[in-house]
Amino acid sequence: MRFPLSSPSAASRCLALASHLRYPPPPFNQLPFSHHRPFSVLPSNMATNGTTHPSSPGGQSLSSLPKTWTLPSLLPPDPLYPTPHSSHSTPRDEITPRQVRNGLFTYVRPEHQSNYELLAISPAAFKTLNLSLDEATTSEFQETVVGNKLWDWDESDPNNRNYPWSQNYGGFQFGSWAGQLGDGRVISLFETTNNNTGRRYELQLKGAGMTPYSRFADGKAVLRSSIREFVVSEALHGLGIPTTRALALTLLPEERVRRERIEPGAIVVRFAETWIRLGNFDLLRARGERGNMRILAEVVAEEVYKGWENLPGRLEEGEITPKTGVKKEVVEGPEGEEQNRYARLYREIVRRNAATVAKWQAYGFMNGVLNTDNTSIFGLSMDFGPYAFMDVFDPSYTPNHDDHMLRYSYRNQPTIIWWNLVRLGEALGEMMGVGARIDDKEYIEKGVVGEEMEKGMVARAEKVIEQAGEEYKEVFLREYKRLMSARLGLKAVKEDDFDGLFSPLLDTLEALELDFNLFFRRLSSVKLADLETEEQRAEQAKVFFYNDGLKETSSDDLEKVADWLAFWKERIIEDWGTGKDEERIKAMKGVNPNFTPRGWIMDEVIRRVEKEGERDVLKRIIHMATYPFEDSWSGREFDGFVYEGDAAEEKRWTGDVPRGGRAMQCSCSS
Repeated sequence: MRFPLSSPSAASRCLALASHLRYPPPPFNQLPFSHHRPFSVLPSNMATNGTTHPSSPGGQSLSSLPKTWTLPSLLPPDPLYPTPHSSHSTPRDEITPRQVRNGLFTYVRPEHQSNYELLAISPAAFKTLNLSLDEATTSEFQETVVGNKLWDWDESDPNNRNYPWSQNYGGFQFGSWAGQLGDGRVISLFETTNNNTGRRYELQLKGAGMTPYSRFADGKAVLRSSIREFVVSEALHGLGIPTTRALALTLLPEERVRRERIEPGAIVVRFAETWIRLGNFDLLRARGERGNMRILAEVVAEEVYKGWENLPGRLEEGEITPKTGVKKEVVEGPEGEEQNRYARLYREIVRRNAATVAKWQAYGFMNGVLNTDNTSIFGLSMDFGPYAFMDVFDPSYTPNHDDHMLRYSYRNQPTIIWWNLVRLGEALGEMMGVGARIDDKEYIEKGVVGEEMEKGMVARAEKVIEQAGEEYKEVFLREYKRLMSARLGLKAVKEDDFDGLFSPLLDTLEALELDFNLFFRRLSSVKLADLETEEQRAEQAKVFFYNDGLKETSSDDLEKVADWLAFWKERIIEDWGTGKDEERIKAMKGVNPNFTPRGWIMDEVIRRVEKEGERDVLKRIIHMATYPFEDSWSGREFDGFVYEGDAAEEKRWTGDVPRGGRAMQCSCSS
């Protein structure tokens, strides 16, 4: 199946929707935690003039937060522990790894923690959940975020189903089928709905102990990787990229976890609209569990997407079919019939992931391990290991030092997500392919019977996947162009900008090893009056080079940037006219972050927390990640309180990347 980009330019190499949809799979001590002073996870609320602002803008108490257990009530449980009571009555150390068949989750409680320290919270996450910031200081909250408190659980009531659980799923890892994987160190506590927004979130603990899905691991999470996930979850949210979120980070000072070295343990409380991933369907397909496949798809449509009626049976207003360019009301199957509801579910999952990966490419974010078990059915960024934000622009860069074939490099991310989605299409293929017979009693009971029915099913399924591939490309390119245009300060998206503006810029960034995000942020402050002459443009070009290499920069290199600036200037005038620098600069700074948590910054924060016992640095990095587009943070008021930051630290973190901190890589255990 061919899937070419519209242009074989540098943008093609960098976006890499590739020439083939089916991406070819490659071969497969005691640490100090001393406190030098009292510490609070809450943001400072002391103004510089001595006045006090409220630290909590409202929200509910943890006890009054609505809690549900919808997902486990609708899915078939682990047959060995069919009820919470059967799991609760089993000694915790007997719930060990094994193959779980005919069950989509297991009831399992977190390990009890006798010694812990709440290191940090995300105030933005508290707001999303409508949870009062004051709750962070309560023992009830702190017992909850380490798994010691089980909400609404009544051991004496045999009908009580309010109990933690872990999901069962599989996945393709580095292109090869890995079998059952599952929540090996993750346990979900409950769901909660924000009554103001109507959005429901599933809260879970990562690092809370062994589950049946831990395989050969210990169910623990190390502080290093927990800090990384805590920060990037909120950083992506701050950038407007769909993502799972992080609520709190807790240190387990007595836990010693073996990874590349012996490290301290930690628990991250994270939440999302759903934690179901493509790997949930992969496992059911591999095991031939047709009934459970249908149940899971129904739950995803009804509970995650809030009803079949919300799925794209018809193209949205103003959309066109990618192949013909003709607006079309109904997306049809190969024989003219309207696609059934499972095909529509698949198309919505495809659309959401296409839009998300476009945002990754536009902001230079790389997950590092885009296996199918790390790909969300809701289009969320999730499961962060060796992630990175691009510094020196290199389309072949991967932050994963184990990814020797560059499968998950920046350029390959769009192709890999589509490869994963084709695997989902294969899993849903039977249900999509039977078309209008999906609810026939005979099909439900017997499945696909006979060669003729099988041929029709395969033809329909292939047609759906082919159409979804065209839609994937259309949604991806539209979102990418929209974001890149905004980042470049353009109000209108022009088709020829792809080859005339984006591609030459990416070529220049790559050839001159310029910093991806710093380029856009610094471009945001350039005034048109400073680009009038060749000399002015050459002088402005210096802004985009790292200071430590500027002396070695040739006049030819400066000229390349200057030439692009001349073209950019004309496009800005075309969109904005003249005399509107201030308005344009404000718009550009609103989409071009001043701060991203790069690898060298994360290494510094981890060292300072783990080795040097610092705590406030976590508050500062979360604050900057929450408000990434600001010019500065220290001494300014945010949400009713004056933030006491560190101006010198902010300057370092938003400036040039140190030579030794560029294009860093780390392991999957990160």
